[in-house]
Amino acid sequence: MIYYILEKGKIMARKGALNLKLLKEQVYDYLREQMELGEIRPGAVINMEDTSKELGVSRTPLRDALLQLEAENFVSILPRRGVVVNVLTLKDIKSYYEILGALESAALLSCFIRLKKTDIKKMRALNERMVEAISGNDFNSYYQNNLKFHNVFLDLCANTHLKKIANNLKRRLYDFPRQQGFVKEWEEESIKEHQELLGLIEKGKSQEASSYIRDVHWSYAVQEKYIQKYYSHAASLAESKES
Repeated sequence: MIYYILEKGKIMARKGALNLKLLKEQVYDYLREQMELGEIRPGAVINMEDTSKELGVSRTPLRDALLQLEAENFVSILPRRGVVVNVLTLKDIKSYYEILGALESAALLSCFIRLKKTDIKKMRALNERMVEAISGNDFNSYYQNNLKFHNVFLDLCANTHLKKIANNLKRRLYDFPRQQGFVKEWEEESIKEHQELLGLIEKGKSQEASSYIRDVHWSYAVQEKYIQKYYSHAASLAESKES
C-alpha cells in the first residue's frame, strides 16, 4: 500500500502503514501548521500551481484541503482570483463568541447530569495548571490546559457535530497565527470565571452554569476590553475603516 508523509517541505510517497493519513489530510495539516506559525499570513494569496509544485503533489489533494479550509472560514476560494487567506476581523470574533457561547452553553446543559465528581476534580486541576502556567508566563501551557478544561464537558456531550464546530471556531480564533504574547489580566480573569463556573456546577445549578458560559465567559461585551488588546491587528483594521 502507498501512503504519504511530509518530508523536507514535500509530501513524499512511502509503502506500508495502513493507518496513516490520506494525502489530502497531510496537505491540510501542513497548510494549517503554516498558518499557525505565521508562514502563511492573513490576506495572502495561495497560488495553487506553485503550492502543488512546492509540496510535490497534484492539484486534487491541494484543492480538497483548501475546500476544507474554506468550510472552516480560513480561506476564500474566489473565481479567477485564486485562494485568499481570510483576515480575522472584530466582527468575525464577535460572531464566533456568540456561536461558541451558544454551543458550550447547550453542551454543558445537555451533559450536566453526567458530570461526576471526578470530572469536576479534573477541571479544578486543569484550572490550577493554568494558574501555574500564567505565573510562569507560559502561554502555550495555559492555552492547552484551557482547551482541556472546556473539553471535559464538551466530551460528555453526545452531539459530536457541536464539538467539531466549537473546536474549529477556537482554532480560527487562536491559531491564525498563534499570538506570541498574551494579555495576562485576561487569562487571570478567565481562571476566576472557571472557578465561578465550577462553583455553580458543584451546587447543581445547571441553568445558571449554562447561562454563565454564554453570558459571561463567551460574552463579547464582557470580554471586549481584553479582545481589543489581544487582537490588536483586528482592532486596528476596524479603526482604519471607521476613520
